[in-house]
Amino acid sequence: MRSLRSTSLTALAVLSVAVPLAAITAPTAAVAASSKFCDGGSYTVLGKTGTKDRFRGTVAAPAGRFTVQGKYTRFDIDPATFAIYDYTFTGAANVGDMTGRKPTPVYTSKVPDHRGLALTSAISLELRDEGLTVSRTGANGLSMKIQAKDCAQGGIFQMEPSRGDGTRTRIVHTLADSTFYYDNPRFRARLGAWLGSECTSEQTGPAGTFCVRVSPRVNIGSDVAPALVLRDSAQVATRIPQASCGPDFTNTLGLSETRDHCGATSIWDVASGGRMGMVTGEDATEVANPPTNCTNDCQAENGVNGRLATLGFPAVVDPAVKLTPRTSTDGLTAPLTVPFTAPFTAP
Repeated sequence: MRSLRSTSLTALAVLSVAVPLAAITAPTAAVAASSKFCDGGSYTVLGKTGTKDRFRGTVAAPAGRFTVQGKYTRFDIDPATFAIYDYTFTGAANVGDMTGRKPTPVYTSKVPDHRGLALTSAISLELRDEGLTVSRTGANGLSMKIQAKDCAQGGIFQMEPSRGDGTRTRIVHTLADSTFYYDNPRFRARLGAWLGSECTSEQTGPAGTFCVRVSPRVNIGSDVAPALVLRDSAQVATRIPQASCGPDFTNTLGLSETRDHCGATSIWDVASGGRMGMVTGEDATEVANPPTNCTNDCQAENGVNGRLATLGFPAVVDPAVKLTPRTSTDGLTAPLTVPFTAPFTAP
């Protein structure tokens, strides 16, 4: 995923010389990113704000959930776990608005399982312009960090768990009632093609940083906001299959990213120091290489400068490509995947 540690987190213009313009232009508000996507964005959290002066310090943890309120996005945080609830786009006016100017819920929750541990320290908080970093620690090396940007679209959210025992943290995503996971037919139509500015052939590539082979893509869409497009974005994380999901569509296809994937839930085992986030707009439909396996001092890798392809998404999502059923208990109690051991830290 594109790291929120970079100073520029929104999508870059991503056109490929190998793809006809008609094939990559989404019929929606997912357009090449601009700093205008964050115009006037800032968060207010626990009585602190980043609108004029940067705040950096600690604040006392409240007893219950607290709200992160921005111009473009809002969500609640459980202080004991840093679970996220009711992540919503507000519908504020912006050139990159994907909601049709109306409040649009996306996630009902993003819940990490700390297996009996809890966050207990004061809350560390940093607010500057549209950016937010909030973190908290607990016993036995437990820590959680959330980074977010108050923008209409782009790479705008990630959650980073860490544990003293080095094991993974299971995080369950549940979508709002009006949103859904679907198999993007724009990617399905180009499966196996090599796309990007360094490709010399769609059939042979060759593979490279800016020549990437198209694979299946699961996106998130909305019944109430057709222009909305998102994607779960993971770094050093493994999605846990849910075998009872997708009997009619995804299992028949037998493709790795859509097989065993429910329509409203996804389950992830995230490495200690890994990241689980989301990307929105054009970032969500970019044909890009997988993220590096990095869990320490990772650097942003979003300098594509228009050299990768985007395939867009349908203006109306066919019900046949929506992943079904929406929920399942499969996978929730699956054995935790093994810890990740990095052979080196990526430069």
